[in-house]
Amino acid sequence: MTIPAHESPPAPAAPNESSRALLLDLDGVLLDTRPVMRKAWQRVQEIHGVALPFRDYERHLGREFGDIMQRLGVTDAEAVRRTYEAESVATAHLAEEFAGIDETLHAFVAADWRLGVVTSKHVDRAAPLLARLGCPFATVRTPAGAGRTKPAPDPLLLALVDLGVDPASAVYVGDMAVDQESAARAGVPYVHAGWGYGQPTAPDPETASSPRELLSLLPAKQLVEGSTV
Repeated sequence: MTIPAHESPPAPAAPNESSRALLLDLDGVLLDTRPVMRKAWQRVQEIHGVALPFRDYERHLGREFGDIMQRLGVTDAEAVRRTYEAESVATAHLAEEFAGIDETLHAFVAADWRLGVVTSKHVDRAAPLLARLGCPFATVRTPAGAGRTKPAPDPLLLALVDLGVDPASAVYVGDMAVDQESAARAGVPYVHAGWGYGQPTAPDPETASSPRELLSLLPAKQLVEGSTV
């Protein structure tokens, strides 16, 4: 990751009609963070007496935490957030990279694609997880930045401004219905991560069953010359 997600984004990259961008969600796409989220929710249940099971929280993944709390009817949402985030940071070591994700990302870098992350995970939880990947993400958009959160198109469009890439020349990889909706509203082609947590909605999007299948997005020449997978 080349920029800390908690800092202001860089000046927009110079426009280049040949530039391509691969934008990715974090949870369920880059890393399997379900064990971390489950532990954090258990801590919320213990401290705040929240009776809702984890599956109710999980159903809304992809949305910003405060949005989820509102949808679940959880009161004192800020106190719950602090507990959830502290436990998430403490148990971040439980997250694991999905098989093949690191090699796939480096293949896109070698093929001169610009990489970015668009996540509804707050910066304190996202930054240490992304740092583990050792990949040069040119932009990281979290709810700490400007604009509305997913499923609004704002975070995707702002990420593309950072990268200097048109929506039609980008791809967003997500695993939840809000990711698909955000991409549609932004005019960005969407690929559903079949290895993630959610199911796509109509109209059926292109689906990759594994991170390595994303390499099909690379032209054959780039794949031969640039990929190490």
